[in-house]
Amino acid sequence: MAKAIHSMIRVLDEQRSVEFYQQAFDLNIAERLDFESFTLVYLSNAENSFELELTVNKGRNDPYNLGDGYGHFALCVDNLESEHAKLQALGYQPRDIVEFNREGVLLAKFFFVKDPDGYEIEVLQQHGRYR
Repeated sequence: MAKAIHSMIRVLDEQRSVEFYQQAFDLNIAERLDFESFTLVYLSNAENSFELELTVNKGRNDPYNLGDGYGHFALCVDNLESEHAKLQALGYQPRDIVEFNREGVLLAKFFFVKDPDGYEIEVLQQHGRYR
């Protein structure tokens, strides 16, 4: 059986990205590994063992082209409205909260926000399969 352990994204500015994920989602540095040409920063919190890996390629100044293949990273929270308000207060400009219904039944309530490198993050209310 396989267990998901982390997802990796490439970022330009380590400090800016770590600050965003700490402020926005309480993800803190679990481990930082520095190599000659790149740095790996693993972020996590007490909610579970899954981590977000930030890869910082040293000497890169141009933004990454996210292309049309990247979708999003998703997190669930216990109070969607307060998370939305927190992100607004931090100046991160989350999009409006949306409800996704099927045949009159709420499947998901969520919003999206972008990190400093333009990666989309979906923030979902804990509900149904999103726990």
